[in-house]
Amino acid sequence: MSNWLKTILFLIGSALLTHLPLIPSSFFRNLDTMVHEFGHAAMTLALSGKVMYIELYANHSGVTYSAITNSWALLPVSLAGYFTASLFAWFLFSAYARGKQRLGLQVMTVLAVLSLVLFVRNMFGITWLIGFIVITILVLALTPKWLRDFYYLLVAFICLEESVFGPFSLVVYALNNARSAGDATNLALHTGVPAVVWALLFTLFSLWCAKRAVQAFLGRKKGSRAQRPQTSYTTYRD
Repeated sequence: MSNWLKTILFLIGSALLTHLPLIPSSFFRNLDTMVHEFGHAAMTLALSGKVMYIELYANHSGVTYSAITNSWALLPVSLAGYFTASLFAWFLFSAYARGKQRLGLQVMTVLAVLSLVLFVRNMFGITWLIGFIVITILVLALTPKWLRDFYYLLVAFICLEESVFGPFSLVVYALNNARSAGDATNLALHTGVPAVVWALLFTLFSLWCAKRAVQAFLGRKKGSRAQRPQTSYTTYRD
């Protein structure tokens, strides 16, 4: 089975599993939104712009209000949101493949704290960030390893799913109404390149990152099997 087919099946399976009634996936979907908006804010600051504030909404959308003096800077700032979210999902699975789940949870917490202190100003966003920070710190400090790993993988799978289906939905929006495609619309207005082209770029990059994430995850599983202590069954086969 090709890596691309594995990636597509993996994403479909993730979407089905994370939408089960007993899994509180809706709450954690805002993590992808937070990372997306944090990417915009970080790139704005890196290019000497000013971030006024970020708002996160209950429908898993968000917006970053910023001021940029150089018009050319709009290109990297607009690209940063979806690119950052895709790279973050890949990072989570790469950390898992190296057994660095605690590091991944710590990075989530740090990003949430920075967003809370520096950027997010609307009530829902503040409330969600406080809740996510408290839950993640409790998981880090008090839960057994199996529960911590379950929490980590739940969040990682949701981020992976959102990082791909988010830009894919942008393609649909761009085809139906080019002015309702968010970052793709902003890029189209300032470059003349159609919004659907930018949306496809976001989608292709997210799929590439997803493929790398799936390879890391499956590689971890294969590595774990290869490193198991020899058993009587293994001796018999030899």
